[in-house]
Amino acid sequence: MPEFSDAKDTTDTVDTSQTPNGFDQILPAHSAAIYREFQAGRVIVRDVWDSNRSELRANPLYNLLYNHLSHFRALYEHLGSELVFNDIGAFFFLKESSDDENEEHDENAFRVQVILLLIGRYFARSGRDLEYLGRPDAGLNEQDLTALADDEEYQDILRAARFEKGFSEALDYLDKRNLLFRAGAGRCFLSTAGLYFLQELVREYEQG
Repeated sequence: MPEFSDAKDTTDTVDTSQTPNGFDQILPAHSAAIYREFQAGRVIVRDVWDSNRSELRANPLYNLLYNHLSHFRALYEHLGSELVFNDIGAFFFLKESSDDENEEHDENAFRVQVILLLIGRYFARSGRDLEYLGRPDAGLNEQDLTALADDEEYQDILRAARFEKGFSEALDYLDKRNLLFRAGAGRCFLSTAGLYFLQELVREYEQG
């Protein structure tokens, strides 16, 4: 997926001060939960889908990162990574520094790009605005998912990206990374991060 520059901090809302007792302000269990999310290859988005209430709810891990941004940036810098905050898509992700991890990152980014571009291509051809892909009450419905799964061209492209099981496997790939949420049986929509990356890909295509 495209590389995005780190967003500028807003001094009136985001903590940019370095405090000597930063670790005392944050529970180890909370730091560990954030670390596990990043290690699993996920982005941390501002809102996550609550399947029990069928609604988006605030993500406490996002709020913790946002309110202690300088602390976590310094922490991950010491671990050899860069914590990146994207204010437009309202999400955090971790950029690794070693060559091996960069190769893995490039492969994962490529696979994400393939899925998002196919979804965006299909959705645009149906005459709908891409913004609707990020709405829980819109997104992809059961009919859309069936059409995507039945398209032989799309299946060939997915197999080339090593999604042997087709769109079901591809959607799971996005879901596990918080780029897509399942809003019930036969319905899903892109998270703010997923929609942001798709829109960036579209802009790159139009400019290229």
